[in-house]
Amino acid sequence: MSVLEKPVAVRGRGLSGSPVAVRGRGLSLRIRPRPLAVTLLLTLLAAGSGALALTRDGLVPPAEVLGALFGAGSEQAAFVVLELRLPRVALGIVVGAALGAAGALFQQLSRNPLGSPDIVGFNSGAATGALLVLLHGDPAYVAAGAAGGGLAAAVIVQLLARRGSFRGNRLILAGIAVGSLLASVNAYLLTRAALDHAQSAQLWLIGSLGSAERHQVLPALLGLGALLLAALPLVRRLDLLEMGDEAAGGLGVDAGRTRVLVLLIAVGLSAVAVSAAGPIVFVALCAPQLARRLSRGTGTGLLPAAAMGALLLSASDLVAISLPTAGPLPVGVVTGALGGVYLAWLLGRGRRR
Repeated sequence: MSVLEKPVAVRGRGLSGSPVAVRGRGLSLRIRPRPLAVTLLLTLLAAGSGALALTRDGLVPPAEVLGALFGAGSEQAAFVVLELRLPRVALGIVVGAALGAAGALFQQLSRNPLGSPDIVGFNSGAATGALLVLLHGDPAYVAAGAAGGGLAAAVIVQLLARRGSFRGNRLILAGIAVGSLLASVNAYLLTRAALDHAQSAQLWLIGSLGSAERHQVLPALLGLGALLLAALPLVRRLDLLEMGDEAAGGLGVDAGRTRVLVLLIAVGLSAVAVSAAGPIVFVALCAPQLARRLSRGTGTGLLPAAAMGALLLSASDLVAISLPTAGPLPVGVVTGALGGVYLAWLLGRGRRR
């Protein structure tokens, strides 16, 4: 964002689909109508999916759900809606948005559609850090453990890739290698844990929203909001790096500093998601690509990817709780299946081309 000394002005042809430039003191922002519309639509769909989850089995009628949300329902409806269902729905939307945003940043940073935190090992690192805290420490520090583990994995991947620009196929291969190694470490930790701890940790490693509680929602929401606000000023600089470091440097962009800051924010977003619901797979991989196809935009597409991630995880959790299985189905099982279908579709599309 450039610092300007002119009064606020709006220019551009928003109705024609051209970017609208909003400028003011210390602010320069370009708004593209189509990505903005896509973001709003996906957000509404995610909220609609959450509303369906609140009334999924007819135990609480829609009228009583609304009453419970506004403090006018019965005690039974309030308990079911506010204590059992709403935390799961809200946490699913927040975690999905964090995964979608993290995937968008990682993919733009690596300039590779496979540059997703669950593919290149960062989620595995976050899971290792969180698992160490869960099994051998204070559960109150799970978020710190996840952030530390994810950052450590990022540093190791960067050292193995030996590419100062943090991009390229070497990064993907190094990330897959580190992720595989950390998956083995996680399995070893489970074998050395007490049986009850190992069972709960194994469910968490699959990715689950079943144990969501009210006190988890606000910290996750605040973390997501703070990281998105920190990322927005960097998105324009990150997009300019596609022209090359020298060209971006000529426009005043510090390539190395920008990449480090974006990496820290992306790891933080992954840590928010992993600490709240475990290492849920494929949402961070699929959400940015699907959002980009809908918005027909270029560049990072941070907000559309976050909204798409919220919709994907919210809808996946709705499927998970609606399937007639013997017990509760972790949402990670559903996202894994959807991710496999998505990759198979990409493969078939590539063959036709």
